[in-house]
Amino acid sequence: MIKPTVHLVEYDENWPKQYEKEKQTILQAVDVFAIEHIGSTSVEGLSAKPIIDIAVGVHDLKVVESLKAPLERAGFVYVHKPELEDRRFFRKGEWGKGTVHVHVCEYEGSQWKEKLAFRDYLRAHPDAAQEYEALKQHLASKYKDDRPTYTKEKEPFINRILVKGI
Repeated sequence: MIKPTVHLVEYDENWPKQYEKEKQTILQAVDVFAIEHIGSTSVEGLSAKPIIDIAVGVHDLKVVESLKAPLERAGFVYVHKPELEDRRFFRKGEWGKGTVHVHVCEYEGSQWKEKLAFRDYLRAHPDAAQEYEALKQHLASKYKDDRPTYTKEKEPFINRILVKGI
């Protein structure tokens, strides 16, 4: 199994177009309540891992079972992550080299609200986006071969923003 590494790239103006393409793929495969571009690729000018993060809002996570087969036919692989109690996860692309991550959460639930609030705060506060980018660059150089620690080390910053943004 390929170990996921942390590789940040400069903002790519094609990311919103890639999101729109993937959004249409998802909407053609399944009927969902809401869909949003989230994560660093959704914040103009922010460097990021070149992975399009998408939040898919459903009324109840129990529907995920019915989404698995159609999303799989559309190229998404369900990844069972028992630690994710409030969302479900799909990816497109090879393990450790995914190109799209789909986070299925309850619409207007805590995961939905937090993901959108963080994105919206960074979009509205360029100084916070720059601070986040500097943190990510530092952590990417420190934890290049340890994506779980890279992600965990971003949490205090994210939580600080969520307190302001929600």
